[in-house]
Amino acid sequence: MRDSQWTWTPGDSPGAFELRGALPVRGVSVPLRLGGRAWGTLNAARDNAVLVCHHYTGTMRAAGPNPDGTPGWWDTLIGPGRALDTDRYHVVCVNTPGNVQARDAGVLTTGPATPHPDGQPWGERFPAWTMADLHAAQCGLLRALNAPHWHAVVGPSFGGMQALQWAARTPALAPRVAAVATSPVAGPVLRGVFGPLLRAAAGSRDGLHETLRLITFFGLGADGLDLLFRDGDVDTYLRTRTATADLSHVLDIGRAVQTHDLREVAPLDDLCRRWREHGTRLLSVNVRGDQFFPAAEMRDFAAQTRAAGVAHTHLEFDSPRGHLGALTDTAAFADALRDLLGTAPMPPALDAAEVRHA
Repeated sequence: MRDSQWTWTPGDSPGAFELRGALPVRGVSVPLRLGGRAWGTLNAARDNAVLVCHHYTGTMRAAGPNPDGTPGWWDTLIGPGRALDTDRYHVVCVNTPGNVQARDAGVLTTGPATPHPDGQPWGERFPAWTMADLHAAQCGLLRALNAPHWHAVVGPSFGGMQALQWAARTPALAPRVAAVATSPVAGPVLRGVFGPLLRAAAGSRDGLHETLRLITFFGLGADGLDLLFRDGDVDTYLRTRTATADLSHVLDIGRAVQTHDLREVAPLDDLCRRWREHGTRLLSVNVRGDQFFPAAEMRDFAAQTRAAGVAHTHLEFDSPRGHLGALTDTAAFADALRDLLGTAPMPPALDAAEVRHA
């Protein structure tokens, strides 16, 4: 399975790596350089790798300490004995193209603000990649690992979208998928409200500051903002965020998430047939009151997949931090995630006609 076009190179610090490969996007060959982190050991069969996909403003620092000493965004889930048990699994997280934190010297990504092969920034020449292109890049990561398939693909928010794309596009390579605080489609909130507001904020005098303000509001909601900033200052917090973020990358990811739609990969009946045939296990988790992803979108999807014979577990929980509860309140779904990774793929199910009449 090894592919010389995609290479994994160890980094300078323990667990760090760099993924390199050429990704064709809209007729342009983009030489990608993406930084990543890995925890745990790849076994002899190379079949215990778990891909953790990061959220909108996240990076490869899913676990362990950040440069400022704070823990990684899913540190409570990744480590020895935790849901993503690094004594059992080789857990990897890689930056996406256009990573928002492009100004962070420790975050390696390729996007509008990074150098084109001619030495100048890509700028508007950087092609408009989609979720399909991101999946293709992550397939390159799997090939660079020389692994037959992932043990599981998991992630919150934008990361959950990526996990669902794996389930839809290559179910044989992702037998277990966990999608937290996300949806099977970028619905009216993202396409009809957040997207237009993001573009409007970007055009203001301090576009980066204002786009991050908007993302913070959608991420926390009114209750979360009141909880965290009743005695603090939102703008002071935002200034710390703007130090490492890049506006062109904020917009790049914001545009890409709106290309997420499992219905464009295949009709639901076909998706369910593939998942039954491959014994795919799905876990979806939503935060009630999430301002990015209404829980009903995934709840309805899960009801349809279960009715079609798919092994799909769906959970919902409350969090005072709204959407960001997917990062802060992981105890609500840690056991379900642990169970998902510890189970075998489902045996082949009945065909569609038999499921309907069972």
